[in-house]
Amino acid sequence: MTRKAQNVAQKLIESHLVSDTMNAGEEIGLRIDQTLTQDATGTLVMLQLEAIGLDRVQTELSAQYIDHNLIQTDFKNPDDHRFLYSACQKFGVWYSRPGNGVSHPVHMERFGVPGKTLLGSDSHTCAAGSMGMLAMGAGGLEVALAMVGDPFFVKMPQIMGVKLTGHLPDWVSAKDVILEMLRRHGVKGGIGKIIEYHGPGLRHLSAMDRHVIANMGAELGATTTVFPSDDRVREFLAQQGRGGDWVELVTDDGADYDEHDTIDLSQLEPLIALPSSPGNVVPVREVTGRKIYQSMIGSSANPGLRDFSVAAMIVDGKQVHPEVSFDINPTSRQIQENLIDMGYLAALLRAGGGFTRPGATDASAWGNRPRPGRSACARFRAISPDAPARPKMRSICAAQKQPPRPH
Repeated sequence: MTRKAQNVAQKLIESHLVSDTMNAGEEIGLRIDQTLTQDATGTLVMLQLEAIGLDRVQTELSAQYIDHNLIQTDFKNPDDHRFLYSACQKFGVWYSRPGNGVSHPVHMERFGVPGKTLLGSDSHTCAAGSMGMLAMGAGGLEVALAMVGDPFFVKMPQIMGVKLTGHLPDWVSAKDVILEMLRRHGVKGGIGKIIEYHGPGLRHLSAMDRHVIANMGAELGATTTVFPSDDRVREFLAQQGRGGDWVELVTDDGADYDEHDTIDLSQLEPLIALPSSPGNVVPVREVTGRKIYQSMIGSSANPGLRDFSVAAMIVDGKQVHPEVSFDINPTSRQIQENLIDMGYLAALLRAGGGFTRPGATDASAWGNRPRPGRSACARFRAISPDAPARPKMRSICAAQKQPPRPH
């Protein structure tokens, strides 16, 4: 019997299906390989595991990140962090200490494996779809049950195929791809769907470019976003010293999708989302000259080295206007080390930038804010170039160097 051609999302679902059939709209059960929790949600997850009476997690890998509540104004956050550390020791969970970075990019650097499933108590867990994973955000109880070994139940999504052609022009970045999707489909356009990107334009998007796009699939309302695991993913894993984790996972010839869309990358222009919705997207040229009061580089939605390096080149030798709060929030300790080694950190500091340690401080509304009545934000744009046996507890080690992306 000839096997029906499948897209990447169908392959991922079928290989993890433990109950029911893949009919759109019907509930299916999926085996979960990995889980992700962070400190804003992980405390309740660990308390639930204690209530269940779990001895050891039953997943292939589970990781706990301290990346949201990093600013300590009293004893509450440090106490939570100490509890999470002890829970990781008890349950056999990797522990990422404060300052290691935002959960989803660090997980991609350290643990992401093409072909695996990932369930996380963070809405941007879906970013791991950038490397050929089926990665979804969920509630704390669902993640706790996955750590116990239970399936994750979800309605079988429709799969929207987005064909990418061409390549990004100068001053246009991967962020403009997802902003174009939001401009077209709005913040509810992805509900009940998996967004899968395919086509010849993919070869011009690095793994971290894809991370930016998959990450903000959450803003589309999508169940998740999926990219193939191809040579660009292989290159990324090799840079991370994990080349052995790479497996190829691509769409079969003749595979189809429930819905179709096409983006010619060469026709995109710099875009920006205006307050107060990620779906309120306009070309940057329409807001040229408008005053801003805060600029945030990095954190959850701008994870790549280029987001920082291009900004550093723009402000090098200049000073930020005194009415603008210029805030830099490195995505991970690895990115921070790259910025130091490449000299970009000094350029940002000399321009008047203020740094917070790597984490998702903007997501939890901790840290720098514009003065009252000033909420407009701006972002710098990127120039586009043409497991052994688990011990009781493991700690994520220092970052390996990532070579700069050639221009």
